[in-house]
Amino acid sequence: LKKYDAIDILINNAGITKDNLIMRMSDEEWNDVMATNLSSAFFLTRNLIRAMMGKRWGRIINISSLSGQMGNMGQALCEGWIKAGALSPDDVCAYAPHREKLEANAARIGFQPADSPAALVQAADWILMACKPYQVEAVLADIAPLLNGKVLLSVALGWDLAKYQTILGRDQAIQFIMPNTPARVGEGVFLFEEANTLAEDDLTAAKELFASLGQVYTLPSRLMGIGGAISGCGPAFVDLMMEAFADAAVRYGIPRDLAYPLVSQTFLGSAKLQRETGIHPAALKDAVCSPGGSTIRGVLALEEKGARAACQAAVDAVMNYP
Repeated sequence: LKKYDAIDILINNAGITKDNLIMRMSDEEWNDVMATNLSSAFFLTRNLIRAMMGKRWGRIINISSLSGQMGNMGQALCEGWIKAGALSPDDVCAYAPHREKLEANAARIGFQPADSPAALVQAADWILMACKPYQVEAVLADIAPLLNGKVLLSVALGWDLAKYQTILGRDQAIQFIMPNTPARVGEGVFLFEEANTLAEDDLTAAKELFASLGQVYTLPSRLMGIGGAISGCGPAFVDLMMEAFADAAVRYGIPRDLAYPLVSQTFLGSAKLQRETGIHPAALKDAVCSPGGSTIRGVLALEEKGARAACQAAVDAVMNYP
């Protein structure tokens, strides 16, 4: 197969236009694809898309991050997308006021540092609002006139569609997303607010992009708060529990450098078992608790010390914050 022989296949199966394909795929890239053993038209399409992945996403997105400090979440998302191959480093740029830190992160992660919020927005098709919630309004004051025709994705806590529309109006394409930090290792949870103003193909592309770093769920606006309390705050709660169990392991003689992976793998394996089997957690717990055995004694001790009530109280504290 020659370069142009596959164009019709790509148009029919991948939604890639002829002009876009010709412009974006170099002969060298095509030769890389042809070096693969291509057994079918579908396999050709799939491998060609993989070879073009950075450019394909870039064509759709050219995503940029606006982050007041280029904090943990902005870094986790940018780093995760680049490592997963979902975005090319050339298609990701970011801005933060602390230039030295921004450039250090750019060198480490691979994205392009922008000189100003305005320059960043002008260079991108999609904008990721990843700054602190209290910074959003000031950022919007600088960039709002430049957002026309662009997609705004926001991971700023509390800035849902309704709140953005009080500033940007109803014509701006907006999607509020609540992420969590395990996105950094491809195991994130991303809550998409059901109410949004994205075009259908943009919404699909956004979900595919975030799905490259974990699981995507859609919630109505009224449930985004409790959803975020579980998935957004939850990693800190789980980390606290892992630390406690690791301390117990150290108390009884296990070296600390072994205690942490022992505990984290136990949490990881237990979570994966529940997710992949769909078995109720109570049934999984009961399966480990032999009559009169050690595990049931430990479970009862957790109950007596209020472990279940403490979990409920943690969520209550998040939800009832003024």
